[in-house]
Formats: sequence, C-alpha cells, structure tokens
Amino acid sequence: MTVKSVARAALAVFMITIGVVHFVAPLGFVQIVPKALPAPLLLVYVSGVFEVLGGVGILVPRTRRLAGYGLIALYVAVFPANINMAMNHIEPAGTHIPEALYWLRLPLQVVLIAWAWWCTRADATV
Repeated sequence: MTVKSVARAALAVFMITIGVVHFVAPLGFVQIVPKALPAPLLLVYVSGVFEVLGGVGILVPRTRRLAGYGLIALYVAVFPANINMAMNHIEPAGTHIPEALYWLRLPLQVVLIAWAWWCTRADATV
C-alpha cells in the first residue's frame, strides 16, 4: 500500500460519508445554500449524489481521473455555500460552531482540491 492509495481511500470514505449525510440529515446543508439559488433541498441532494459518485469513482482506476476532476468541480461549486455560512454566521440546526471555524473552513476547500488532484494522478514512473 502506498501513501497515495491510503490518501485516496481516506478521501473516498470521507466523500461517500458526507454524501450520505446529505440524504440522512439535509437540513444543515439546506440552511447554508445561498438564498439567491433556487431549490436548496434539490441542490443538497444533487451535491450528495456527486459526492458519493466522486468517492466511489476515485477508487476505480478506470474512472479515477474523471472522478478527481468531478470532485474538484464540486468543491468549487459548493464554495459559495461555505462563504455564505461564514459571512452570515449560519449555524446548522443543533450545532454550535466557533466563529473561527467558519473562516477556517474556507481554505479547507483548497486542501480538498489539492487532495483530490494529487490522489487521482498517476504515480510517476522512472
């Protein structure tokens, strides 16, 4: 097992888990969808589907690179919800989030993008 394969598996588990949570407990995600966007619940479900597909896709060598691009696009697409959450101090139902975490979540998207990019690239051959 390589570091990259472990990182890939960890990202897959993370994405599949959070994708499932979009269906099991969607309210917290609905609350952070910017008001300017239509059908917040539908958007939460769609993002959940793509999170699960991306997580599964990075585990399959044949779909890995495409899934990586898809996850990167997803991270960019959901970024406005994270900004909305930080700027408007939206605490999803039943949670208490320290204010600093609202803002620390924003650079996390860059980490997720880098993670998806790195773990879906082919290993260098010598």
